[in-house]
Amino acid sequence: MMKLRDKLALHPWTIETTPLADALRAIKVAGWPAVELRRIDFTRCFDAGMTNDQVLDLIRGVGVPVGVLGTEYGFLFARGNELKRLLDAYEQTCVNAVALNCFMTMVAPGQNVGTVAEASVNLRAAGEIAKKHGVRLALEFSSRHEVINSMEVAREIVAKAGHPSVGLLLDAYHLERTGAGGRSFADLKPEEIFLFHFSDVPNTPPADNNRPIDRLPPGKGVVRWHEVWGLLKEMGYAGYSCYEAPNPAQWSRPAAEVLREGLELTHALLAQVE
Repeated sequence: MMKLRDKLALHPWTIETTPLADALRAIKVAGWPAVELRRIDFTRCFDAGMTNDQVLDLIRGVGVPVGVLGTEYGFLFARGNELKRLLDAYEQTCVNAVALNCFMTMVAPGQNVGTVAEASVNLRAAGEIAKKHGVRLALEFSSRHEVINSMEVAREIVAKAGHPSVGLLLDAYHLERTGAGGRSFADLKPEEIFLFHFSDVPNTPPADNNRPIDRLPPGKGVVRWHEVWGLLKEMGYAGYSCYEAPNPAQWSRPAAEVLREGLELTHALLAQVE
């Protein structure tokens, strides 16, 4: 039976100031089993003059498996031409995911807003694109978003979308920030959880902005990890758990040091439940 520690991935926001090629090499050397890549990791390469194929070759060349691929945010509440553009971008994300032997994609709310009904319709449209390419799509909620700011709202949107290729992304940081830490997601069905993100939460109020970049390595904050990891284990969760801990204090340190520390702390916590 696969253990949670076998399906860990590193989210590059954790080492945001490290260029993609260097980040991938550091992830491999540190021993993370996989990486979750974002759309911005691709667009930064495009801005530097690389083609999409060259970016794919760069990723393959380093040899770190891609567990998750993120798409450009915003399509949940987009309309008209902007919705078409963002769904086209999502289709390209799906194509790239398959090219990288990755079958999980994700989207977060973004900065725009709208209604739950709008988000559900657009999420279902994206689910059809995911189905066409044989991938799945995980919706993340954000404690900082005006609309999709709780597990309950995200669950409602997924339910209304009613598409088998669409599910939930739970993030330990956002769960804790919304008062839903520990075992609070116990009423979810295991098949509803497509993806899990983790980092710790400081024992201080969130900063007065929309960027949750106060995240800590696991075990350094207030998250009840024994409850969180224990519940995922009980549920038989077999998806990726991605370490996403953006923090300027982390970015000022050597990437390799940050990644080794994060993996060691994660392994120590997982050893308590596995």
